[in-house]
Amino acid sequence: MSGYVNTSRRTGVCGILAVILLLLAGCSGGKEKAKAADQQKKTAVPVTVAMAARKTMPVELAAIGNVEAFATVAIKSQITGELQTVHFQEGQEVKKGDLLFTIDPRPYEAKLQEAQANLAKGLAELENARKQVDRYGAVAQKGYVSAEQYDQVRTSAATLEASILADRAAVENARLDLAYCTIRSPIDGFTGNLKADQGNLIKANADTDMVTINQVRPIYVAFALPERDLPEVKRYMQARPLPVRAAIPGEDGEPLTGKLAFVDNTVDPTTGTILLKANYANQDGRLWPGLYVNVVLELSSRPDEVVIPAQAVQTGQKGQYVYVVKDDLTVEYRGVVTGITIDNEVVIGQGLQPGEKVVTDGQLRLAPGALVKIADGVRQASGKESR
Repeated sequence: MSGYVNTSRRTGVCGILAVILLLLAGCSGGKEKAKAADQQKKTAVPVTVAMAARKTMPVELAAIGNVEAFATVAIKSQITGELQTVHFQEGQEVKKGDLLFTIDPRPYEAKLQEAQANLAKGLAELENARKQVDRYGAVAQKGYVSAEQYDQVRTSAATLEASILADRAAVENARLDLAYCTIRSPIDGFTGNLKADQGNLIKANADTDMVTINQVRPIYVAFALPERDLPEVKRYMQARPLPVRAAIPGEDGEPLTGKLAFVDNTVDPTTGTILLKANYANQDGRLWPGLYVNVVLELSSRPDEVVIPAQAVQTGQKGQYVYVVKDDLTVEYRGVVTGITIDNEVVIGQGLQPGEKVVTDGQLRLAPGALVKIADGVRQASGKESR
């Protein structure tokens, strides 16, 4: 009987010990899980994120443009003479009609006076010849003079009339040469390098111009596009004037906006490009002939496109993808289909919805399901930040 009791007592003790061991094991497992969770929190990857948003995205073509003067005039003299006065400074802005040069007018004043004197002499001779025609005509009818004499008088008068026409032309030509002694600006613009100084002998229509004037208000920006873009450009041109933005490299400030004004009538067969020009008011003078600018031709716009920063998109073996941050701060690998990229923003055709958060920096340390810590708040696709 006593042996039985001892056996039962030993069994009960063993059961109690088993329960205690189980409890200890459970506590230990809980501590390990808590420790693992804490460790996971400590290893959260710091990242920056942005929120996908819907935007109206423009359809644009980019190129490198070169600024050209709206009009360029090379000033040359139409007469030969000594340059008497230069009325401007190099680089000066001039208006249409402003006096630029004066060539010594004295020789041409003398020629004008001579031509006027010859004209006056011819007019006097013509008046006398006409009187003779009248007198000879009266007596010729009575037979006092021969018909041959009368014809000679009439011929002499007609010759003088022709001579008068030549004298009048000589006077006008001399007056025109005298007017050419003063050279005025034919356009508004800026003068360039002065190539003729006061006192120099100027030749008529010389090979070298005296100065060049460039009109810069308005002004052109010329650029070339591949011939494959020509049909699309022509199609949108029929609908509305196409805006063209021009940004000066290295300059702060907003790009200048002009209008497409010219499409060349021939594609360059050597480069396969077509020349275009945009017109700018350029009232502030930021554009200057010869300057290179970054040109963007805006064709149309696409509303309600899903847009994220371009740096959020990565490329892997399966194509392009992004890491999407879920509510529990873990990331999901998501394949995407991208569209056009403008101003460092890319259109997402498939794979994202507006409002979803994507990682923009720190992707190299991530794997699907990894825990992240958002470092700088959430940036919108437009560049704004929310906290």
